[in-house]
Amino acid sequence: MGDLRALRVVVADDHQIWRSGLRADLGDGFAVVGEAADAEEAVAVIRREKPDLVVCDLNMPGGGGIAVARACGESVPIVMLTVSEAERDLLDAVAAGAVGYLVKSTPVDELRRELRKAANGEPVFSPSLAALVLGEFRRLHKGSGGAQALSEREREVLQYVARGHTYKEIGTELFIAEKTVENHVRNILGKLRLSRKQELIRYALDHGIE
Repeated sequence: MGDLRALRVVVADDHQIWRSGLRADLGDGFAVVGEAADAEEAVAVIRREKPDLVVCDLNMPGGGGIAVARACGESVPIVMLTVSEAERDLLDAVAAGAVGYLVKSTPVDELRRELRKAANGEPVFSPSLAALVLGEFRRLHKGSGGAQALSEREREVLQYVARGHTYKEIGTELFIAEKTVENHVRNILGKLRLSRKQELIRYALDHGIE
């Protein structure tokens, strides 16, 4: 029953009505211990409250969710909850340190389930976006020797995620433990984060930005 304790959550979004709605949607399993309307306020609240999880909008004043993930992603799981399904937004969020990226149209029951997984450090993102991650790896691999290629198994796992399968279902299909699937996804996001950083550094050097 320990897993059913209320998770301490900080909600950051510049729309007060959305924050109130999310608080209501999350229900008993989540205790909203702080709210913020911009990135600076969010970072201050997170450092003060030390929550189990941060649910953060991508676009807010002060640098948005990206700034929050850069500042706090090492110390607390941060999930972007956004309307954006743009490839660049997803990739930038991952590179900044977000553990999850979910769209605001995610059904409530699924949202609760995914956020609880994220609080345990499990990487989560909307299945529709997994195909973008796969496409980015193909692009990185073609474009530069610096990008780390996906292993055959990682590519397989990502394709299943893109089709909307849960980690448990993927484990059953591939005859591996659910935890192993989770580790593959974590490794995929880790590789993407490093690849994105390498790309940004290379871009900066190429354009004389230091």
